[in-house]
Amino acid sequence: MSALLPKNVGTVDRAFRFALGIALLSIAFTGPKTAWGFLGFIPLLTASLSTCPLYTLLGFSTCKVRQSQ
Repeated sequence: MSALLPKNVGTVDRAFRFALGIALLSIAFTGPKTAWGFLGFIPLLTASLSTCPLYTLLGFSTCKVRQSQ
């Protein structure tokens, strides 16, 4: 399963995604109450799984790399 969903979202990136997800979801329930706010589930999901499919496609990662000795 790790090959399918590799961990590629670092701690700071996860915190930003979580905050963005909560902010977008709050739009769905308060404020203009538009359906666009439900897009907040995407950053919440990627933050909780520590993986981003777009990062995988682009070969990008914000995780710290362990250095083996």
